[in-house]
Amino acid sequence: MIPRKFEYLAPTTLAQAVSFLRKYKDAKVLSGGMSLIPMMKLRLVSPQYIVDINNIKGLNYIKDGGRVVRIGALARHADIEHSPIIKKKLPLLAEAAPQIADMQVRNLGTFIGSLAHADPAADWPASILALDAELVAQGTGKRRIKAVKFFKGPFETALKPTEILVEAVIPVPSGPKVGQAYLKFERKAGDYATVGVAASAVLNQKNEVQSLGIGLTAVAPAPFKATEAEEILLGQRPTKDLIEKAAQAAADMSDPSSDLRGSAEYKREMAKVFTRRALNKAFERAGVSV
Repeated sequence: MIPRKFEYLAPTTLAQAVSFLRKYKDAKVLSGGMSLIPMMKLRLVSPQYIVDINNIKGLNYIKDGGRVVRIGALARHADIEHSPIIKKKLPLLAEAAPQIADMQVRNLGTFIGSLAHADPAADWPASILALDAELVAQGTGKRRIKAVKFFKGPFETALKPTEILVEAVIPVPSGPKVGQAYLKFERKAGDYATVGVAASAVLNQKNEVQSLGIGLTAVAPAPFKATEAEEILLGQRPTKDLIEKAAQAAADMSDPSSDLRGSAEYKREMAKVFTRRALNKAFERAGVSV
């Protein structure tokens, strides 16, 4: 199939792009197009206007801001996969990136575009939830949205129709002992996740959990931060028993649906298994064997 007829708009500034969104109510923003174009070809969506932001300069960046890393709207998955800044400061993202689809998709698809698309089985949302990121939306002005408040449901976010997601601001975990991990269970290489779990842990010199972030994808209508699981381990020295309780809490927070990737019961069990594995790996990388 081919898309229905649409008008192509190519702004050269953010202000112009936002003005197009304000003028044309039935408009979609195009950055990488790895989700939008296939959906248009299948006529799952048929916008009358496409606002292509690729001609706007200054949006393709990964910046080291010291305590934070800033990622711009046109940074590609492959940019994150190969970035020395990401590998050094946010290895969780470097581990997740090569697990996304295939090389062609990673070369064209964008980090921010994936977040804005909010596919409930996408990989990036779990990572930014675990890292307590903030997302910057550009409309008539700028506003910051915490990742935990950004994802509302399947393909639904806190973005307004007249806003463009332009940047992610991601805190760099710091402390005596830091460990991160992203684990994904998929039917075949490059597939969407059956479950994906991101974990970011900071421990003190006594091996007590100083801060912890756990994000899950593909096991609920929207990606979610497993706050109840985090609370079980915060302030504690990790043990097998506590990790098991945290993994169960994450599974209890999930709300999967049955589909071709498995039954709801199966996915909930996989949420438990992969949360346990992700926590064990994060603690191990922080230098703590459990």
